[in-house]
Amino acid sequence: MKEIFLKAGEFFFGGGRRRVHTLLGSCVTVTLWHPHRHMGGMCHYVLPARPRLPGAAPDARYADEAFELFDRAIAREGTRADEYHAKIFGGGNMLAKTLARQNPDVGGQNIAAARALLAKRGVPLVSEHVGGAGHRKLFFDLWSGEVWLNFQDITQAASHG
Repeated sequence: MKEIFLKAGEFFFGGGRRRVHTLLGSCVTVTLWHPHRHMGGMCHYVLPARPRLPGAAPDARYADEAFELFDRAIAREGTRADEYHAKIFGGGNMLAKTLARQNPDVGGQNIAAARALLAKRGVPLVSEHVGGAGHRKLFFDLWSGEVWLNFQDITQAASHG
């Protein structure tokens, strides 16, 4: 089995005996898996969108552009987006309460972007673990579509200290 670690702003699509994993805070990961072809992909984006210059290559740090990379990979495989199953993870609130009041809800915006981009493509959302106050460690097995998740709730950790 080959393991692939995705950092923020990275994207992977493929099949075989591969496990893709990442760590998440306010970022969001979307996994797409084709149940008949046993392949799929994962993105780890930071923000919903950005102003983009015409002709600029897609940047997986942004949800809309990460989904453009999914579109390209799906087309390369000769499949359709609605044949995949999607799962969404992340979008946690990683800021202290006083800072959170002064800053926009980046995690919430990232979650909303994922849901909207999946709906636009007709991809069924089969599972999600989003929001909350904490970080996630995520493992995605491309051969089975299974996702393994460890969620560390920072509010619980703070109340036990």
